[in-house]
Amino acid sequence: MTQPVRIPYGPHPDQWGDLYLPAPDGGWRGVVVVVHGGYWRDRYTAELGAPVAADLAAQGFAAWNLEYRRAGTDLEDGTRSAGDGGWPATFLDVAAGIDRLADVPGLGVLADDDAGRLSRALGAGRVVGLGHSAGGHLAAWAAGRHRLPEGAPGAGPRVVLAGVVSQAGVLSLAAAEELGLSNGAARNLMGGASADSPEMARSFGLADPMRALPIGVPVHAVHSRADEAVPFALSADYVTAAQAAGDPAVLHETTGDHFAVIDPTHEAYSLCRRLVGELLA
Repeated sequence: MTQPVRIPYGPHPDQWGDLYLPAPDGGWRGVVVVVHGGYWRDRYTAELGAPVAADLAAQGFAAWNLEYRRAGTDLEDGTRSAGDGGWPATFLDVAAGIDRLADVPGLGVLADDDAGRLSRALGAGRVVGLGHSAGGHLAAWAAGRHRLPEGAPGAGPRVVLAGVVSQAGVLSLAAAEELGLSNGAARNLMGGASADSPEMARSFGLADPMRALPIGVPVHAVHSRADEAVPFALSADYVTAAQAAGDPAVLHETTGDHFAVIDPTHEAYSLCRRLVGELLA
C-alpha cells in the first residue's frame, strides 16, 4: 500500500478524503468509500476510518476515507463546539465527497496507471460504501440518493454506490430520535425534533435511509447483539423493511462490541471485509 493521497472536495477544512491505493504491482478489486461514525458529532473524525482504509488497500481495494462536516458537541466545561455540520451540511458533504471521485482521475494527483484504474472502476460502477455507526446511516442514505426528489440535499448523484456494508449502522433515523440515542444525537444532527414543524418532519424523512426504500442495491447490515451504542434492532428492522420493499438486504449477526466491526484484527471486521469483496466480485 502506498501513502494515502489527501484530496479536498470543498473549501471547508473538513471537506476532504484520503485515498488509499493498492500496491502499484497489484490489481484493483474496486473502490470502497469509508464513512466514519461518531453519532455525527465533530469530536469524532476520519481517524476512525484510517485503519479500515489501510487494511482494504492492503487487500487490493482503493479506499476513499471520507471526512465531512459534523454537528456540534456539548463539552465538559458547559460550552459547545462550533460544529459546522448537521442538516443539510453533513449530507451535502457526503454526497459531494463521493461525487468527487469522478474528478480525481483528471486532477493529476495520481500516477497514470492508478488514474486509469480508478476511471475504469468508476465507469464499471465498482464503488461501494462501508460505514460504521452514524457512518452506516450516511452510507445507506448515500446509496439511496437516486431516490431523492429533485432539489433535495444530495439528489442527482454523479457516482452511484453499487452496494453498502453497514457496520453497526444507525439505519433508522426515526428510531434513533425516538430512543434518544447518544443523548439526542439525531435531534442534534437535524437541528431539532421531527415534531417541531412540517418542514422539520420533511427534513427527517429526506435524511432517513428507511424512508428511501426501496433503493435497488444490496445493503449488508453487520451488527452484534452485544452492541451497547447502537441497538441491534436498528439493523434488523431496516433489513426487514428493505426485504419487504423488494431490496436485496441481508442481516449478519456477529460478535463483539460496537467497535469490533472496525477492528482489523477482529472476526467481526473480517466479515465486513469479506462482504465488501463479494459486492465487488
